Amino acid sequence: MAREKITLGGGDEHDGETPGDAGAEDAALRLVAEDRAGSEELAILQLRPRNFDEYVGQQNVMHSLKIAVTAASKRGEPVDHVLFHGPPGLGKTTLAHIIAREMNVRLEHTSGPALERPADMVGLLSNLEAGAVLFIDEIHRLSSAVEEYLYSAMEDYRVDFVTGAGVYAKTLSFPLQPFTLVGATTRAGLLSSPLRDRFGMIYHMEYYSDDELTSVVTRSAGILGVEADAAGAAEIARRARGTPRVANRLLRRVRDFAQVEAGGNITREIASAALDMEGVDELGLDRLDRLYLTTLAHQYNGGPAGIAAISATVNEEPQTLEDVVEPFLLKCGFVIRTPGGRRVTPEGMRHAGAPVGGGDISAQGTLL
Repeated sequence: MAREKITLGGGDEHDGETPGDAGAEDAALRLVAEDRAGSEELAILQLRPRNFDEYVGQQNVMHSLKIAVTAASKRGEPVDHVLFHGPPGLGKTTLAHIIAREMNVRLEHTSGPALERPADMVGLLSNLEAGAVLFIDEIHRLSSAVEEYLYSAMEDYRVDFVTGAGVYAKTLSFPLQPFTLVGATTRAGLLSSPLRDRFGMIYHMEYYSDDELTSVVTRSAGILGVEADAAGAAEIARRARGTPRVANRLLRRVRDFAQVEAGGNITREIASAALDMEGVDELGLDRLDRLYLTTLAHQYNGGPAGIAAISATVNEEPQTLEDVVEPFLLKCGFVIRTPGGRRVTPEGMRHAGAPVGGGDISAQGTLL
């Protein structure tokens, strides 16, 4: 049986039989998965605003950021270091790309977990071009050993490191090109004070209004080449959890449904039917949101219940519930966090179809 060389993702070559060889099949499946991931990433890049004029929402952030970028550009200096914090999907990464594009400089993109050793940080910083934007996503996940190298880099554009040991130890100072650090985090409270205080601009990203998300959906529909009337775009926006990333994801799912079932045109009825099929209700709650809410409302009689108990009941990681599910339920006013645990509000009890009396927290809990 004929054999051929198969180059896998890491660049290593392996001999495999074709056809019918398991190695070849695995490689083919891997390429298909990479193609799909690449297509999804390409769709995100296509929909991402390229400059301040295309960006929708976050008006207070945008006004301040435009002034800072314009002033820095006129002086021929890098923009001051920027920290964006808030829930995922609100445009933190997009703003980092816009800053680099408006300043006409190179963007280096990495994440906190990717920088495992001090050498990783030193190598990244030493290779930055003058004026470059270094974007670190999930910056709160930097280890303390790596984070310490950022202090002198952000303030004095240099990296200090120690060579040798004992009496032979000495400190070397390596100069860096001036740069802008843009950090993004979903958990600002986990940032250390020394790091947080070195950012010149700190912005909190807010959830979007339905009108703002309607504008996002309308713009994205035009880029994707799909017809969406005002009512259809508004229906998608209403169920998008106040998040542009979710709005664009729902739009792509509705587009697929519309192309197969309705000739490609997105109306309110088509959007509603598509999103109902996806398990997204009229308020934007998905299946996991409703499972969390109904579990707390029915099985725990509205609470209080600890996150570990809820996690075990719904068979989901506590971190997922805290970072993905609870923020939107808190925003909707369906759940509150009290010293005794999570409780469902009367509005949440009604949405879950549970008797309101068991979840009346008017005099039983205080918001943490």
